[in-house]
Amino acid sequence: MAERRDDETESRRILERVARETAPGGASFIVRTAKDARDRVTAGDTDRTDPIEYWGTRIGRTLGFLIAIGLLAWLVYAATRGG
Repeated sequence: MAERRDDETESRRILERVARETAPGGASFIVRTAKDARDRVTAGDTDRTDPIEYWGTRIGRTLGFLIAIGLLAWLVYAATRGG
């Protein structure tokens, strides 16, 4: 009986945490998304002890981001110019 109660408590705690982390309405969602984007571009998820991997990932992601922005600008330009 006590084991079942512990399982239910743990399940409720996990569900509350998931609901809190995935709620799109709060300011924490915006802050978390901005931090994730910054960490993604600055290679925050790579092994910092390997400088080749770190800088290669950082340069590649930055170039990819800049190319995506350039393509988006070109698309807007082409769409507003009429083809």
